[in-house]
Amino acid sequence: MEKKSLFSTINIISVVIPIVVAVLLGIRSKLDLGSWTQNLPFINAIINSTTAVLLILGLVFIKNKRIGAHKTMMSLAFGLGALFLVFYVLYHISNTSTPFGGQGVLRYFYYFNLITHIGASLIVLPFVLRAYYFGWNRMDLEHRKVVKIAFPIWLYVSITGVLAYIMISPYYSF
Repeated sequence: MEKKSLFSTINIISVVIPIVVAVLLGIRSKLDLGSWTQNLPFINAIINSTTAVLLILGLVFIKNKRIGAHKTMMSLAFGLGALFLVFYVLYHISNTSTPFGGQGVLRYFYYFNLITHIGASLIVLPFVLRAYYFGWNRMDLEHRKVVKIAFPIWLYVSITGVLAYIMISPYYSF
């Protein structure tokens, strides 16, 4: 696939995925997929935690010129990101949203964390897709340039996702 065409595809994917997720989240009547979906926020917190560890390991491996190990960590992180997205959608199309019950400064921190997490998750996708493409195809100069943007945002999204889960988990009513 030609580079320009590939980037057009990445840009389309980066716009379509958030729109599809927003539409699915906006569905008022929830699907009955079973009570197992109530475990998905916890599973997604594990996925986000694991992704953060994989990202850091990937950084350590590439700094030590262990390219194969770096590729493995980043591929696993990329796959977990896709799995997270599937589980996130499954949870939200089958369960009502849980309101945050905290008060005071904790409430402001939670919403700051949540809003920046969501905003960063919307921004990071095209960078991650480009970084993965460049890295996989050993376009090292381009890979390094985009990773300077993608890595810190992706790590932030992973960590703030776990924080959001920890802070909202006492208010789940399962």
